[in-house]
Amino acid sequence: MKRALIAATAYFLALFALGFALGTMRVLFAAPRIGPLGATLLEVPVMLAAAFFACRWTVGRWQVPTALAVRGAMALWFLVLLALLETLVGIVLFGQTLAGTWVGLATPAGQFGVSAQIITAVLPLVVGRNERR
Repeated sequence: MKRALIAATAYFLALFALGFALGTMRVLFAAPRIGPLGATLLEVPVMLAAAFFACRWTVGRWQVPTALAVRGAMALWFLVLLALLETLVGIVLFGQTLAGTWVGLATPAGQFGVSAQIITAVLPLVVGRNERR
């Protein structure tokens, strides 16, 4: 289980760093030109591709067992880290309120982004399950 939590943390850190960089570009450059939803639609495929490769690397690097409970713990820990850090960054760096964060998730761009985050969290359940160790 320890390997799964370490792998989930590494998976999260890699994607959070990329997401922060891409999110900054999305907000500053893409969203003013094509709107929040269009900008999110551009960002999500890049993030999902990165998530696939990062997930594959982390489960292989830390040799996370394919047992559903272990991979489920990895997925859950990833989601916990994501929710906490994303909320914290929004509040501390961007002056959002907790209520404002939730309101943002109710927009079409927010819903599409959350859907992509859920897919990203579920990837450990399926990535690398058929590979031989």
